This record gives sequence, structure tokens and C-alpha cells, in this order.
Amino acid sequence: MSYIQGFVTAVPTAKRAAFEDHARKAAALMREFGASRVVDAWGVDVPDGKVNDFKGAVASKDDETVCFGWMEFPDAPTAKACFDRMMADPRMRELGDMPFDGKRMIFGGFETLMDEGGSVEGGYVDGFVIPVPSGNREAFRAMALSAWPIFRDHGARRDVEAWGIDVPRGEVTDFFRAAHAGDDEAIVFAFVEWDDKASRDAGMKAMMEDERMATMPSEMPFDGKRMIFAGFEVI
Repeated sequence: MSYIQGFVTAVPTAKRAAFEDHARKAAALMREFGASRVVDAWGVDVPDGKVNDFKGAVASKDDETVCFGWMEFPDAPTAKACFDRMMADPRMRELGDMPFDGKRMIFGGFETLMDEGGSVEGGYVDGFVIPVPSGNREAFRAMALSAWPIFRDHGARRDVEAWGIDVPRGEVTDFFRAAHAGDDEAIVFAFVEWDDKASRDAGMKAMMEDERMATMPSEMPFDGKRMIFAGFEVI
């Protein structure tokens, strides 16, 4: 089962160029150390939520932009080996300080429940963090699989839903706080890839008009009010 290391960060908006440069250099090393894919994306449609949202997840300030990213690995041991090499390689220190507050970055390890479609180089990403009762794992997976054909038929290129298996608690922020998760809930880290924002906007509009949406379960296997989501431009 493939493995996703997911991240959400708050980056000073004025430091976008520095963030992109740092991300590209770090990604090259991560791929050398074993990651099969590394993606960083800049928030372009990050809504305010009534209960929680991505901005609150990383205590984002008015002059900061929320960024969403992940690394893909064939399995958890490969991910661990990658991070062990990262900690030992002097080239990581040569990258210099991160252009954001690392204390507010949230991260975790997730095993894929579903990975449908094919990845997009560049493009646009809808990112999600979802609290799901631990006992609803298979019900959540079944719901996601039933929804995928509708997404696919309206332009979505890839849908990944991943279940938290190594999600640490942070001193300042973490995925559990972000989703207001209870003790009996797990975190799902998910993303849908599109060719671009225009394709995404047209696709979502068409989905809402698709008759198949009426056949989806009326009750979701999680509290949708605590699901956080936003749109990101891949850098």
C-alpha cells in the first residue's frame, strides 16, 4: 500500500519566490532519497470556514498564504528511510532556513485508501483534511470510490484519499486540532488533481448538475462540518 507524507504550511506571501526556490531544491533531494513524487502548492482559493478551515489549521496571519503539499512513497519503510537520509545529509542544511514558520507546519503519514486516475504535472489541486470515525474507514473508502466516476467524468484527473497512521500531536498546531478531531477519529488527507483552475470550476459546476449525485448516500460517514478544504496552484 502506497504512503503519503502530507504537509500544510503558512508562508509569508511576500516570500513566495523564496518558498518556491527552497521547495524545488528540497524536492530534488527527496526524490534522490526515495520519494517517487513531491508536490508543493500555493493557496489561491482558501475559504473561511464556520467551524474550522485551513487558515486556522496553521494559525495563518493576514500577510501569509496557506500552502498544501505531499510526498509519495511506495510504502512506509521507504518513507522512513528517506527521512533518515534527509537528517543525515549535509546538503539539507545547505538549503538554509525554511522561508516559513516551521513550528506552525502540520504534517503526518498516511496510507492510501484510494488512488484513482493519473497525476498531473503542474495543474490545480483541491486539498482536504477530514476527521473520520475510526470505525468508518471502509465506509469512507466505499463512498470515495463511488464518487470518483463522477469526478472523473467531469475533468478530475486523479483522486487520492489517505488514512492517517502516523500523525503526531504538535505543541502549536497539528492535523487533529485542524479538524477538531475526537479521540475516536482518524485523519484523512486527500487531494483531487485537475489540469487547471478553470477545468476544476467547470467540472464542479457540472458535477452539481449530474443526476448521479442524487444517488450518493444522504449521510456521509464523517462530520462534513469539520472537513476543511481549499484550492491550490501547484508550483
